[in-house]
Amino acid sequence: MNFGTSRASAIEKLNNFVEQNLFEYSRLRNFDYGPNNRSNISCLSPYITHGVVSELEIIKKSLNKFSFSKNEKFIQEVLWRTYWKGWLELRPAVWTDYLNELKKIREEFKDNSNYKNAIEGKTNIDCFNEWIKELKENNYLHNHTRMLFASIWIFTLGLPWQKGAEFFMKHLFDGDSASNTLSWRWVAGIQTKGKHYLAQSWNITKFTNNKYKNIKVNENALPIKDKREYKISPLQTNENFNLNEQLIVFENEINLDFVELKKYKRIYYVLLSNNARSIQLDHKVLEYKRKILDLKLAKNQNGEKLLDENTLEDVLKESESFDIIYPSIGENYSFLKQLIKKYDLKVNFIKRKEDKFCWNFSNKGYFNFKSNIPIILSNFNLN
Repeated sequence: MNFGTSRASAIEKLNNFVEQNLFEYSRLRNFDYGPNNRSNISCLSPYITHGVVSELEIIKKSLNKFSFSKNEKFIQEVLWRTYWKGWLELRPAVWTDYLNELKKIREEFKDNSNYKNAIEGKTNIDCFNEWIKELKENNYLHNHTRMLFASIWIFTLGLPWQKGAEFFMKHLFDGDSASNTLSWRWVAGIQTKGKHYLAQSWNITKFTNNKYKNIKVNENALPIKDKREYKISPLQTNENFNLNEQLIVFENEINLDFVELKKYKRIYYVLLSNNARSIQLDHKVLEYKRKILDLKLAKNQNGEKLLDENTLEDVLKESESFDIIYPSIGENYSFLKQLIKKYDLKVNFIKRKEDKFCWNFSNKGYFNFKSNIPIILSNFNLN
C-alpha cells in the first residue's frame, strides 16, 4: 500500500474512489481483500487524521456524484471520526483514565509471554499473525479487520484492551486518540456497556473472502465489565479568530482553510517526539507526519517553522500569547495543557466550524448522531 503525504495524492485517491468505487461501497465495504486490493474502501483516513483533507470536503465530493440516499452509508462512516472526537471532548476524563490505566498495565505486562507473542505475530491464530505483519509493514489495517483483531486480542488471547489500543496507535498512519481509544472500548463492551464485538470463525472466513478458514476463536466471551459512568463536560465554544499575531498548529490539525492566514506574522507547526508522548510511535509513523509537515513548510508563506516539544516550550515562554488550532483531546492537547499550566499562558483556541456544530450531537450514541446527519449537511449547505 502507498500513502502519499501531499494534498495532491489525497485528492487523487478521493477522486479515484468516488468515480470508480463509491457506488459499491455499501455492499463491499466490510470485505478485506488484502493490502494489494483496497478498491472497495477509500483509504482516506490517514489524510483526514492530519487535516490534509476534511470530512466535509470528502462528503461534498461524494454528493456531487450520488444522492444522499445512495451515499448515506459512506457519509456515516466518514463522520464516525467526527463523532468520536466530539464524544471524547464531552468526556475528557476517559482519555485521562485510559493513560493512567495504561501506565499501570505496561508494568504488569512488560515480561508477559502472551503479550510478546501477540505483538510479534507468534500466536496460533494465522489471521492474527498476518494482520500483525501487515500493520507493521503498511501502518494500516482495514476497518473491519481492526474490529476482528481487537476482539481476538481481548477475548481469545486475553490481553488488556488498553495495550491493544496502544499497539494500534504506535503503528497506524491514521492513529487518532479519540477514534482509536473509543473503538477499542466499544469492542471490549465498555463503550456501550454490555455490548461487545465478538469475532467468529464464520465472519472471519466470509469477510476475508475465504482466505482464512476454521479459525478457532472464543465465540462465547462476555463483555468486559466497567461500572464507571462519565459525566458530560460542557464544550468550550467561545473564541476569537486572529486574536494574536502568532499561530500554533499541531500535526493532527493542519487544515487552515478556515483561518485568515495573512494576519499572522508567524505560523509554527508542531510535531512532538516520542520523548513528549505517552504512547511511543513507530519511527515510520513519525516520519510520515514529518513529511506531511515538510510539504506545508515548503510554501513558507507566513514565516512557517517546525517545532518539537523543546522549541515549542521556548517559543511559548517568550510570547505567552498565541492563537492555537485546537488539537482535540489526545496526546497533543495533553502536552500543551502542561505547558499552559506551567507558564500561565494565555492561549486562544480556534476550532473548526464543523467540529463545533457536530459535537453538539455527540452527547449520546452514534445512532442519535447519524439521525442528525441531514441537519449537519444542511447546516453546511451539502444537502
